[in-house]
Amino acid sequence: MFFIVGIVIVMGCIFGGYSVHGDMGILWQPIEFVIILGAGIGAFIIANPKKTVTGSLKAFGTLVKGPAYKKDNYLELLSVLYSTFKLAKSKGDLALETHVANPHDSTLFGAYPKFQHDHHAVEFFCDYLRLLTLGANNPHEVEVVMDEELDIHHAETGAISTAFQVFADAVPALGIVAAVLGVIVTMSSITEPPEILGGLIAAALVGTFFGIFMSYGVLAPMASNLSATYASDAHYMKCIKIALIGHMQGYAPQVSVEFARKALASEMRPTFAEVEEMLQNLPPVG
Repeated sequence: MFFIVGIVIVMGCIFGGYSVHGDMGILWQPIEFVIILGAGIGAFIIANPKKTVTGSLKAFGTLVKGPAYKKDNYLELLSVLYSTFKLAKSKGDLALETHVANPHDSTLFGAYPKFQHDHHAVEFFCDYLRLLTLGANNPHEVEVVMDEELDIHHAETGAISTAFQVFADAVPALGIVAAVLGVIVTMSSITEPPEILGGLIAAALVGTFFGIFMSYGVLAPMASNLSATYASDAHYMKCIKIALIGHMQGYAPQVSVEFARKALASEMRPTFAEVEEMLQNLPPVG
């Protein structure tokens, strides 16, 4: 939502301000746009692997929606963690086997639909619970593996925001390319009357304007937005990691959940009282 508001403000201020004294028709230079954006998209495809290119297309939805995880998601996650650890403490880690083997049919996870439908989070959580049932009991060694997996995921999402930033950095230069081509056209028409030459020069300058505008007004802010959004969403997985390590170290479910709560960003972090009230109203674990 804020992304759309920002785009409207940028467009309104730039084009609205120009329209006070300038002719809006002069800015409509579709050939310049094709040269700049077409070359930019081509360079984007050349510079990035297929996974990053397809991920970049999906990123437009992320820009509009913002972070995937809100405060309600974190409250539900803390509930899942508590219920899981409580079951493991009361019946042993082996009691988790059936839930881990079929998480989408699990009665334990079924009480928490937002979590259950998050494929990446469920897979991450269940993979490490499975290690517990197989006898992995060294929290420091498991934490190293978790950090490696999270670093890989962070690098994959970071590649998308970096690709947008590289695109933003390249577009002004491509705007100059379009402007130079426009100057070439102008020089080849040097015998034309001044009003024709003026229009050709104006069209060339639009290329420079459009490249700078797209870079600093649209693409660079998009890259920054994506970077912040991915960093925010990363707290969800980090929350799972910290709670799991606490459980492996033998802490009570309430303590492991509190460790996870304290790792959340301030705007997403529920209060201790909110978590306590939530835990008192959880469905029976079994």
